[in-house]
Amino acid sequence: MMWHPRGYGGQRRDPDQVKRDGWTEQGVLAVAIDDRRLTWPERELIRQLGEKLYGKRPAGQAVRHG
Repeated sequence: MMWHPRGYGGQRRDPDQVKRDGWTEQGVLAVAIDDRRLTWPERELIRQLGEKLYGKRPAGQAVRHG
């Protein structure tokens, strides 16, 4: 029999649910720069915001898909 500390058992939420909950509960927005649901101007705005807040990404850095 496996014992799990309180809060560590049960079902795992999918990444989109975690993002959705972060937005609705905390006002935190997590967006992938290559999210296909966004238009080019929306993706460009996300890129510009990311650079303003956190600096430019290293040149040649691949965007993670998945």
